[in-house]
Amino acid sequence: MNVQFQADSRAGERHLPFECIALVLQGGGALGAYQAGVYEALTEANIHPNWVAGVSIGAINSAIIAGNEPAEGVAKLRTFWREITANPLLDWAVASDALTLKGDLARELFNQLSAIYTVMAGASGFFTLRQPAPWLHPSGALEATSFYETKLLKSTLERLVDFDRINASEMRLSVGAVNVRTGNFVYFDNRTHTIRPEHVMASGSLPPGFPAVEIEGEFYWDGGLISNTPLQWVVEQGPRQDTLAFQVDLWSARGEFPGNLSEVVMRQKEIQYSSRTRSKTDEFKRYQRARKMLASLLSKLSPELLASEEARMLNSIADHKVYSIVELIYRSKHYEGHSKDYEFSRLSMEDHWRAGYHDAVRTLRYPEALQRPRNQEGVSMFDLAVHGRE
Repeated sequence: MNVQFQADSRAGERHLPFECIALVLQGGGALGAYQAGVYEALTEANIHPNWVAGVSIGAINSAIIAGNEPAEGVAKLRTFWREITANPLLDWAVASDALTLKGDLARELFNQLSAIYTVMAGASGFFTLRQPAPWLHPSGALEATSFYETKLLKSTLERLVDFDRINASEMRLSVGAVNVRTGNFVYFDNRTHTIRPEHVMASGSLPPGFPAVEIEGEFYWDGGLISNTPLQWVVEQGPRQDTLAFQVDLWSARGEFPGNLSEVVMRQKEIQYSSRTRSKTDEFKRYQRARKMLASLLSKLSPELLASEEARMLNSIADHKVYSIVELIYRSKHYEGHSKDYEFSRLSMEDHWRAGYHDAVRTLRYPEALQRPRNQEGVSMFDLAVHGRE
């Protein structure tokens, strides 16, 4: 299905010098509340994306954002994250001070207990432990392929997301998934697809935890299996536009050498799922500089040469567009271990949300984060930890 789009007038409310304001959300399970905090800060600053792209938990957050008005989107994100982190036992323990959470050691113990609970019981309104166990189902049955089932997520999405709004909206939505049979990465995009809950669920169906999702006769898994960040999709697909992209990463590519097996598992996840944005941006800069130089060269050709087949082909990849990437990366606390992506406690959720909100607020204090690039490549990157010196 092809949907006709118009420019989103909200992108100009802050008078930002860009045609596209993109919000790019990485996968990372329970850490995804950090992205919700970032979006709350952007909304308060009157910065409204007209393109939201996500993978895995980033796809769920993206759907909630695209499927609601901005102010309502923050409230719906809050509802989602409070519901999936509801745990009467652990919430009571924190509220009643039954667990004295003083110091990193106590918090580490609490997080481990919370993660164990998630493994045994799942997350409310999100996923539940499969009963009976997958090995008790016949081979070939979908139930035999995952430890958890995600039927609850579908009803949660239907309640919190207006999919009719997504499919008729001026805001572009893209969610990444992997075709299980072909192994090919695919983006479900409301410019080319009618987005339903199944498309969002497919983006977050990480095996062997979650089952594949069937869409039009094909089965799909979590897009993070191939690429955990949709930045490349945003900067390379569709009509080229002057773009300001807020990339919200839940895994840091940089880290310390691990000292034990638990830290090895955590570091392995960070390396596997981080976007390594800086190295990819350096490569993109080279391509973009070549496009700009090509556009300059073509402008000097005679009308006869410009009409040639070779010039027309080269003109399709040449442009003077600029790209500014603002990177916000969640920095793990010392007490968070390798289970941080499936530790769904209310306490940790609030910590992650608060961290995203404050990181975004501090980033927006720097005018250069929202300015057009002035270098030859037409590509700039702002990282609070590097450029903000915080």
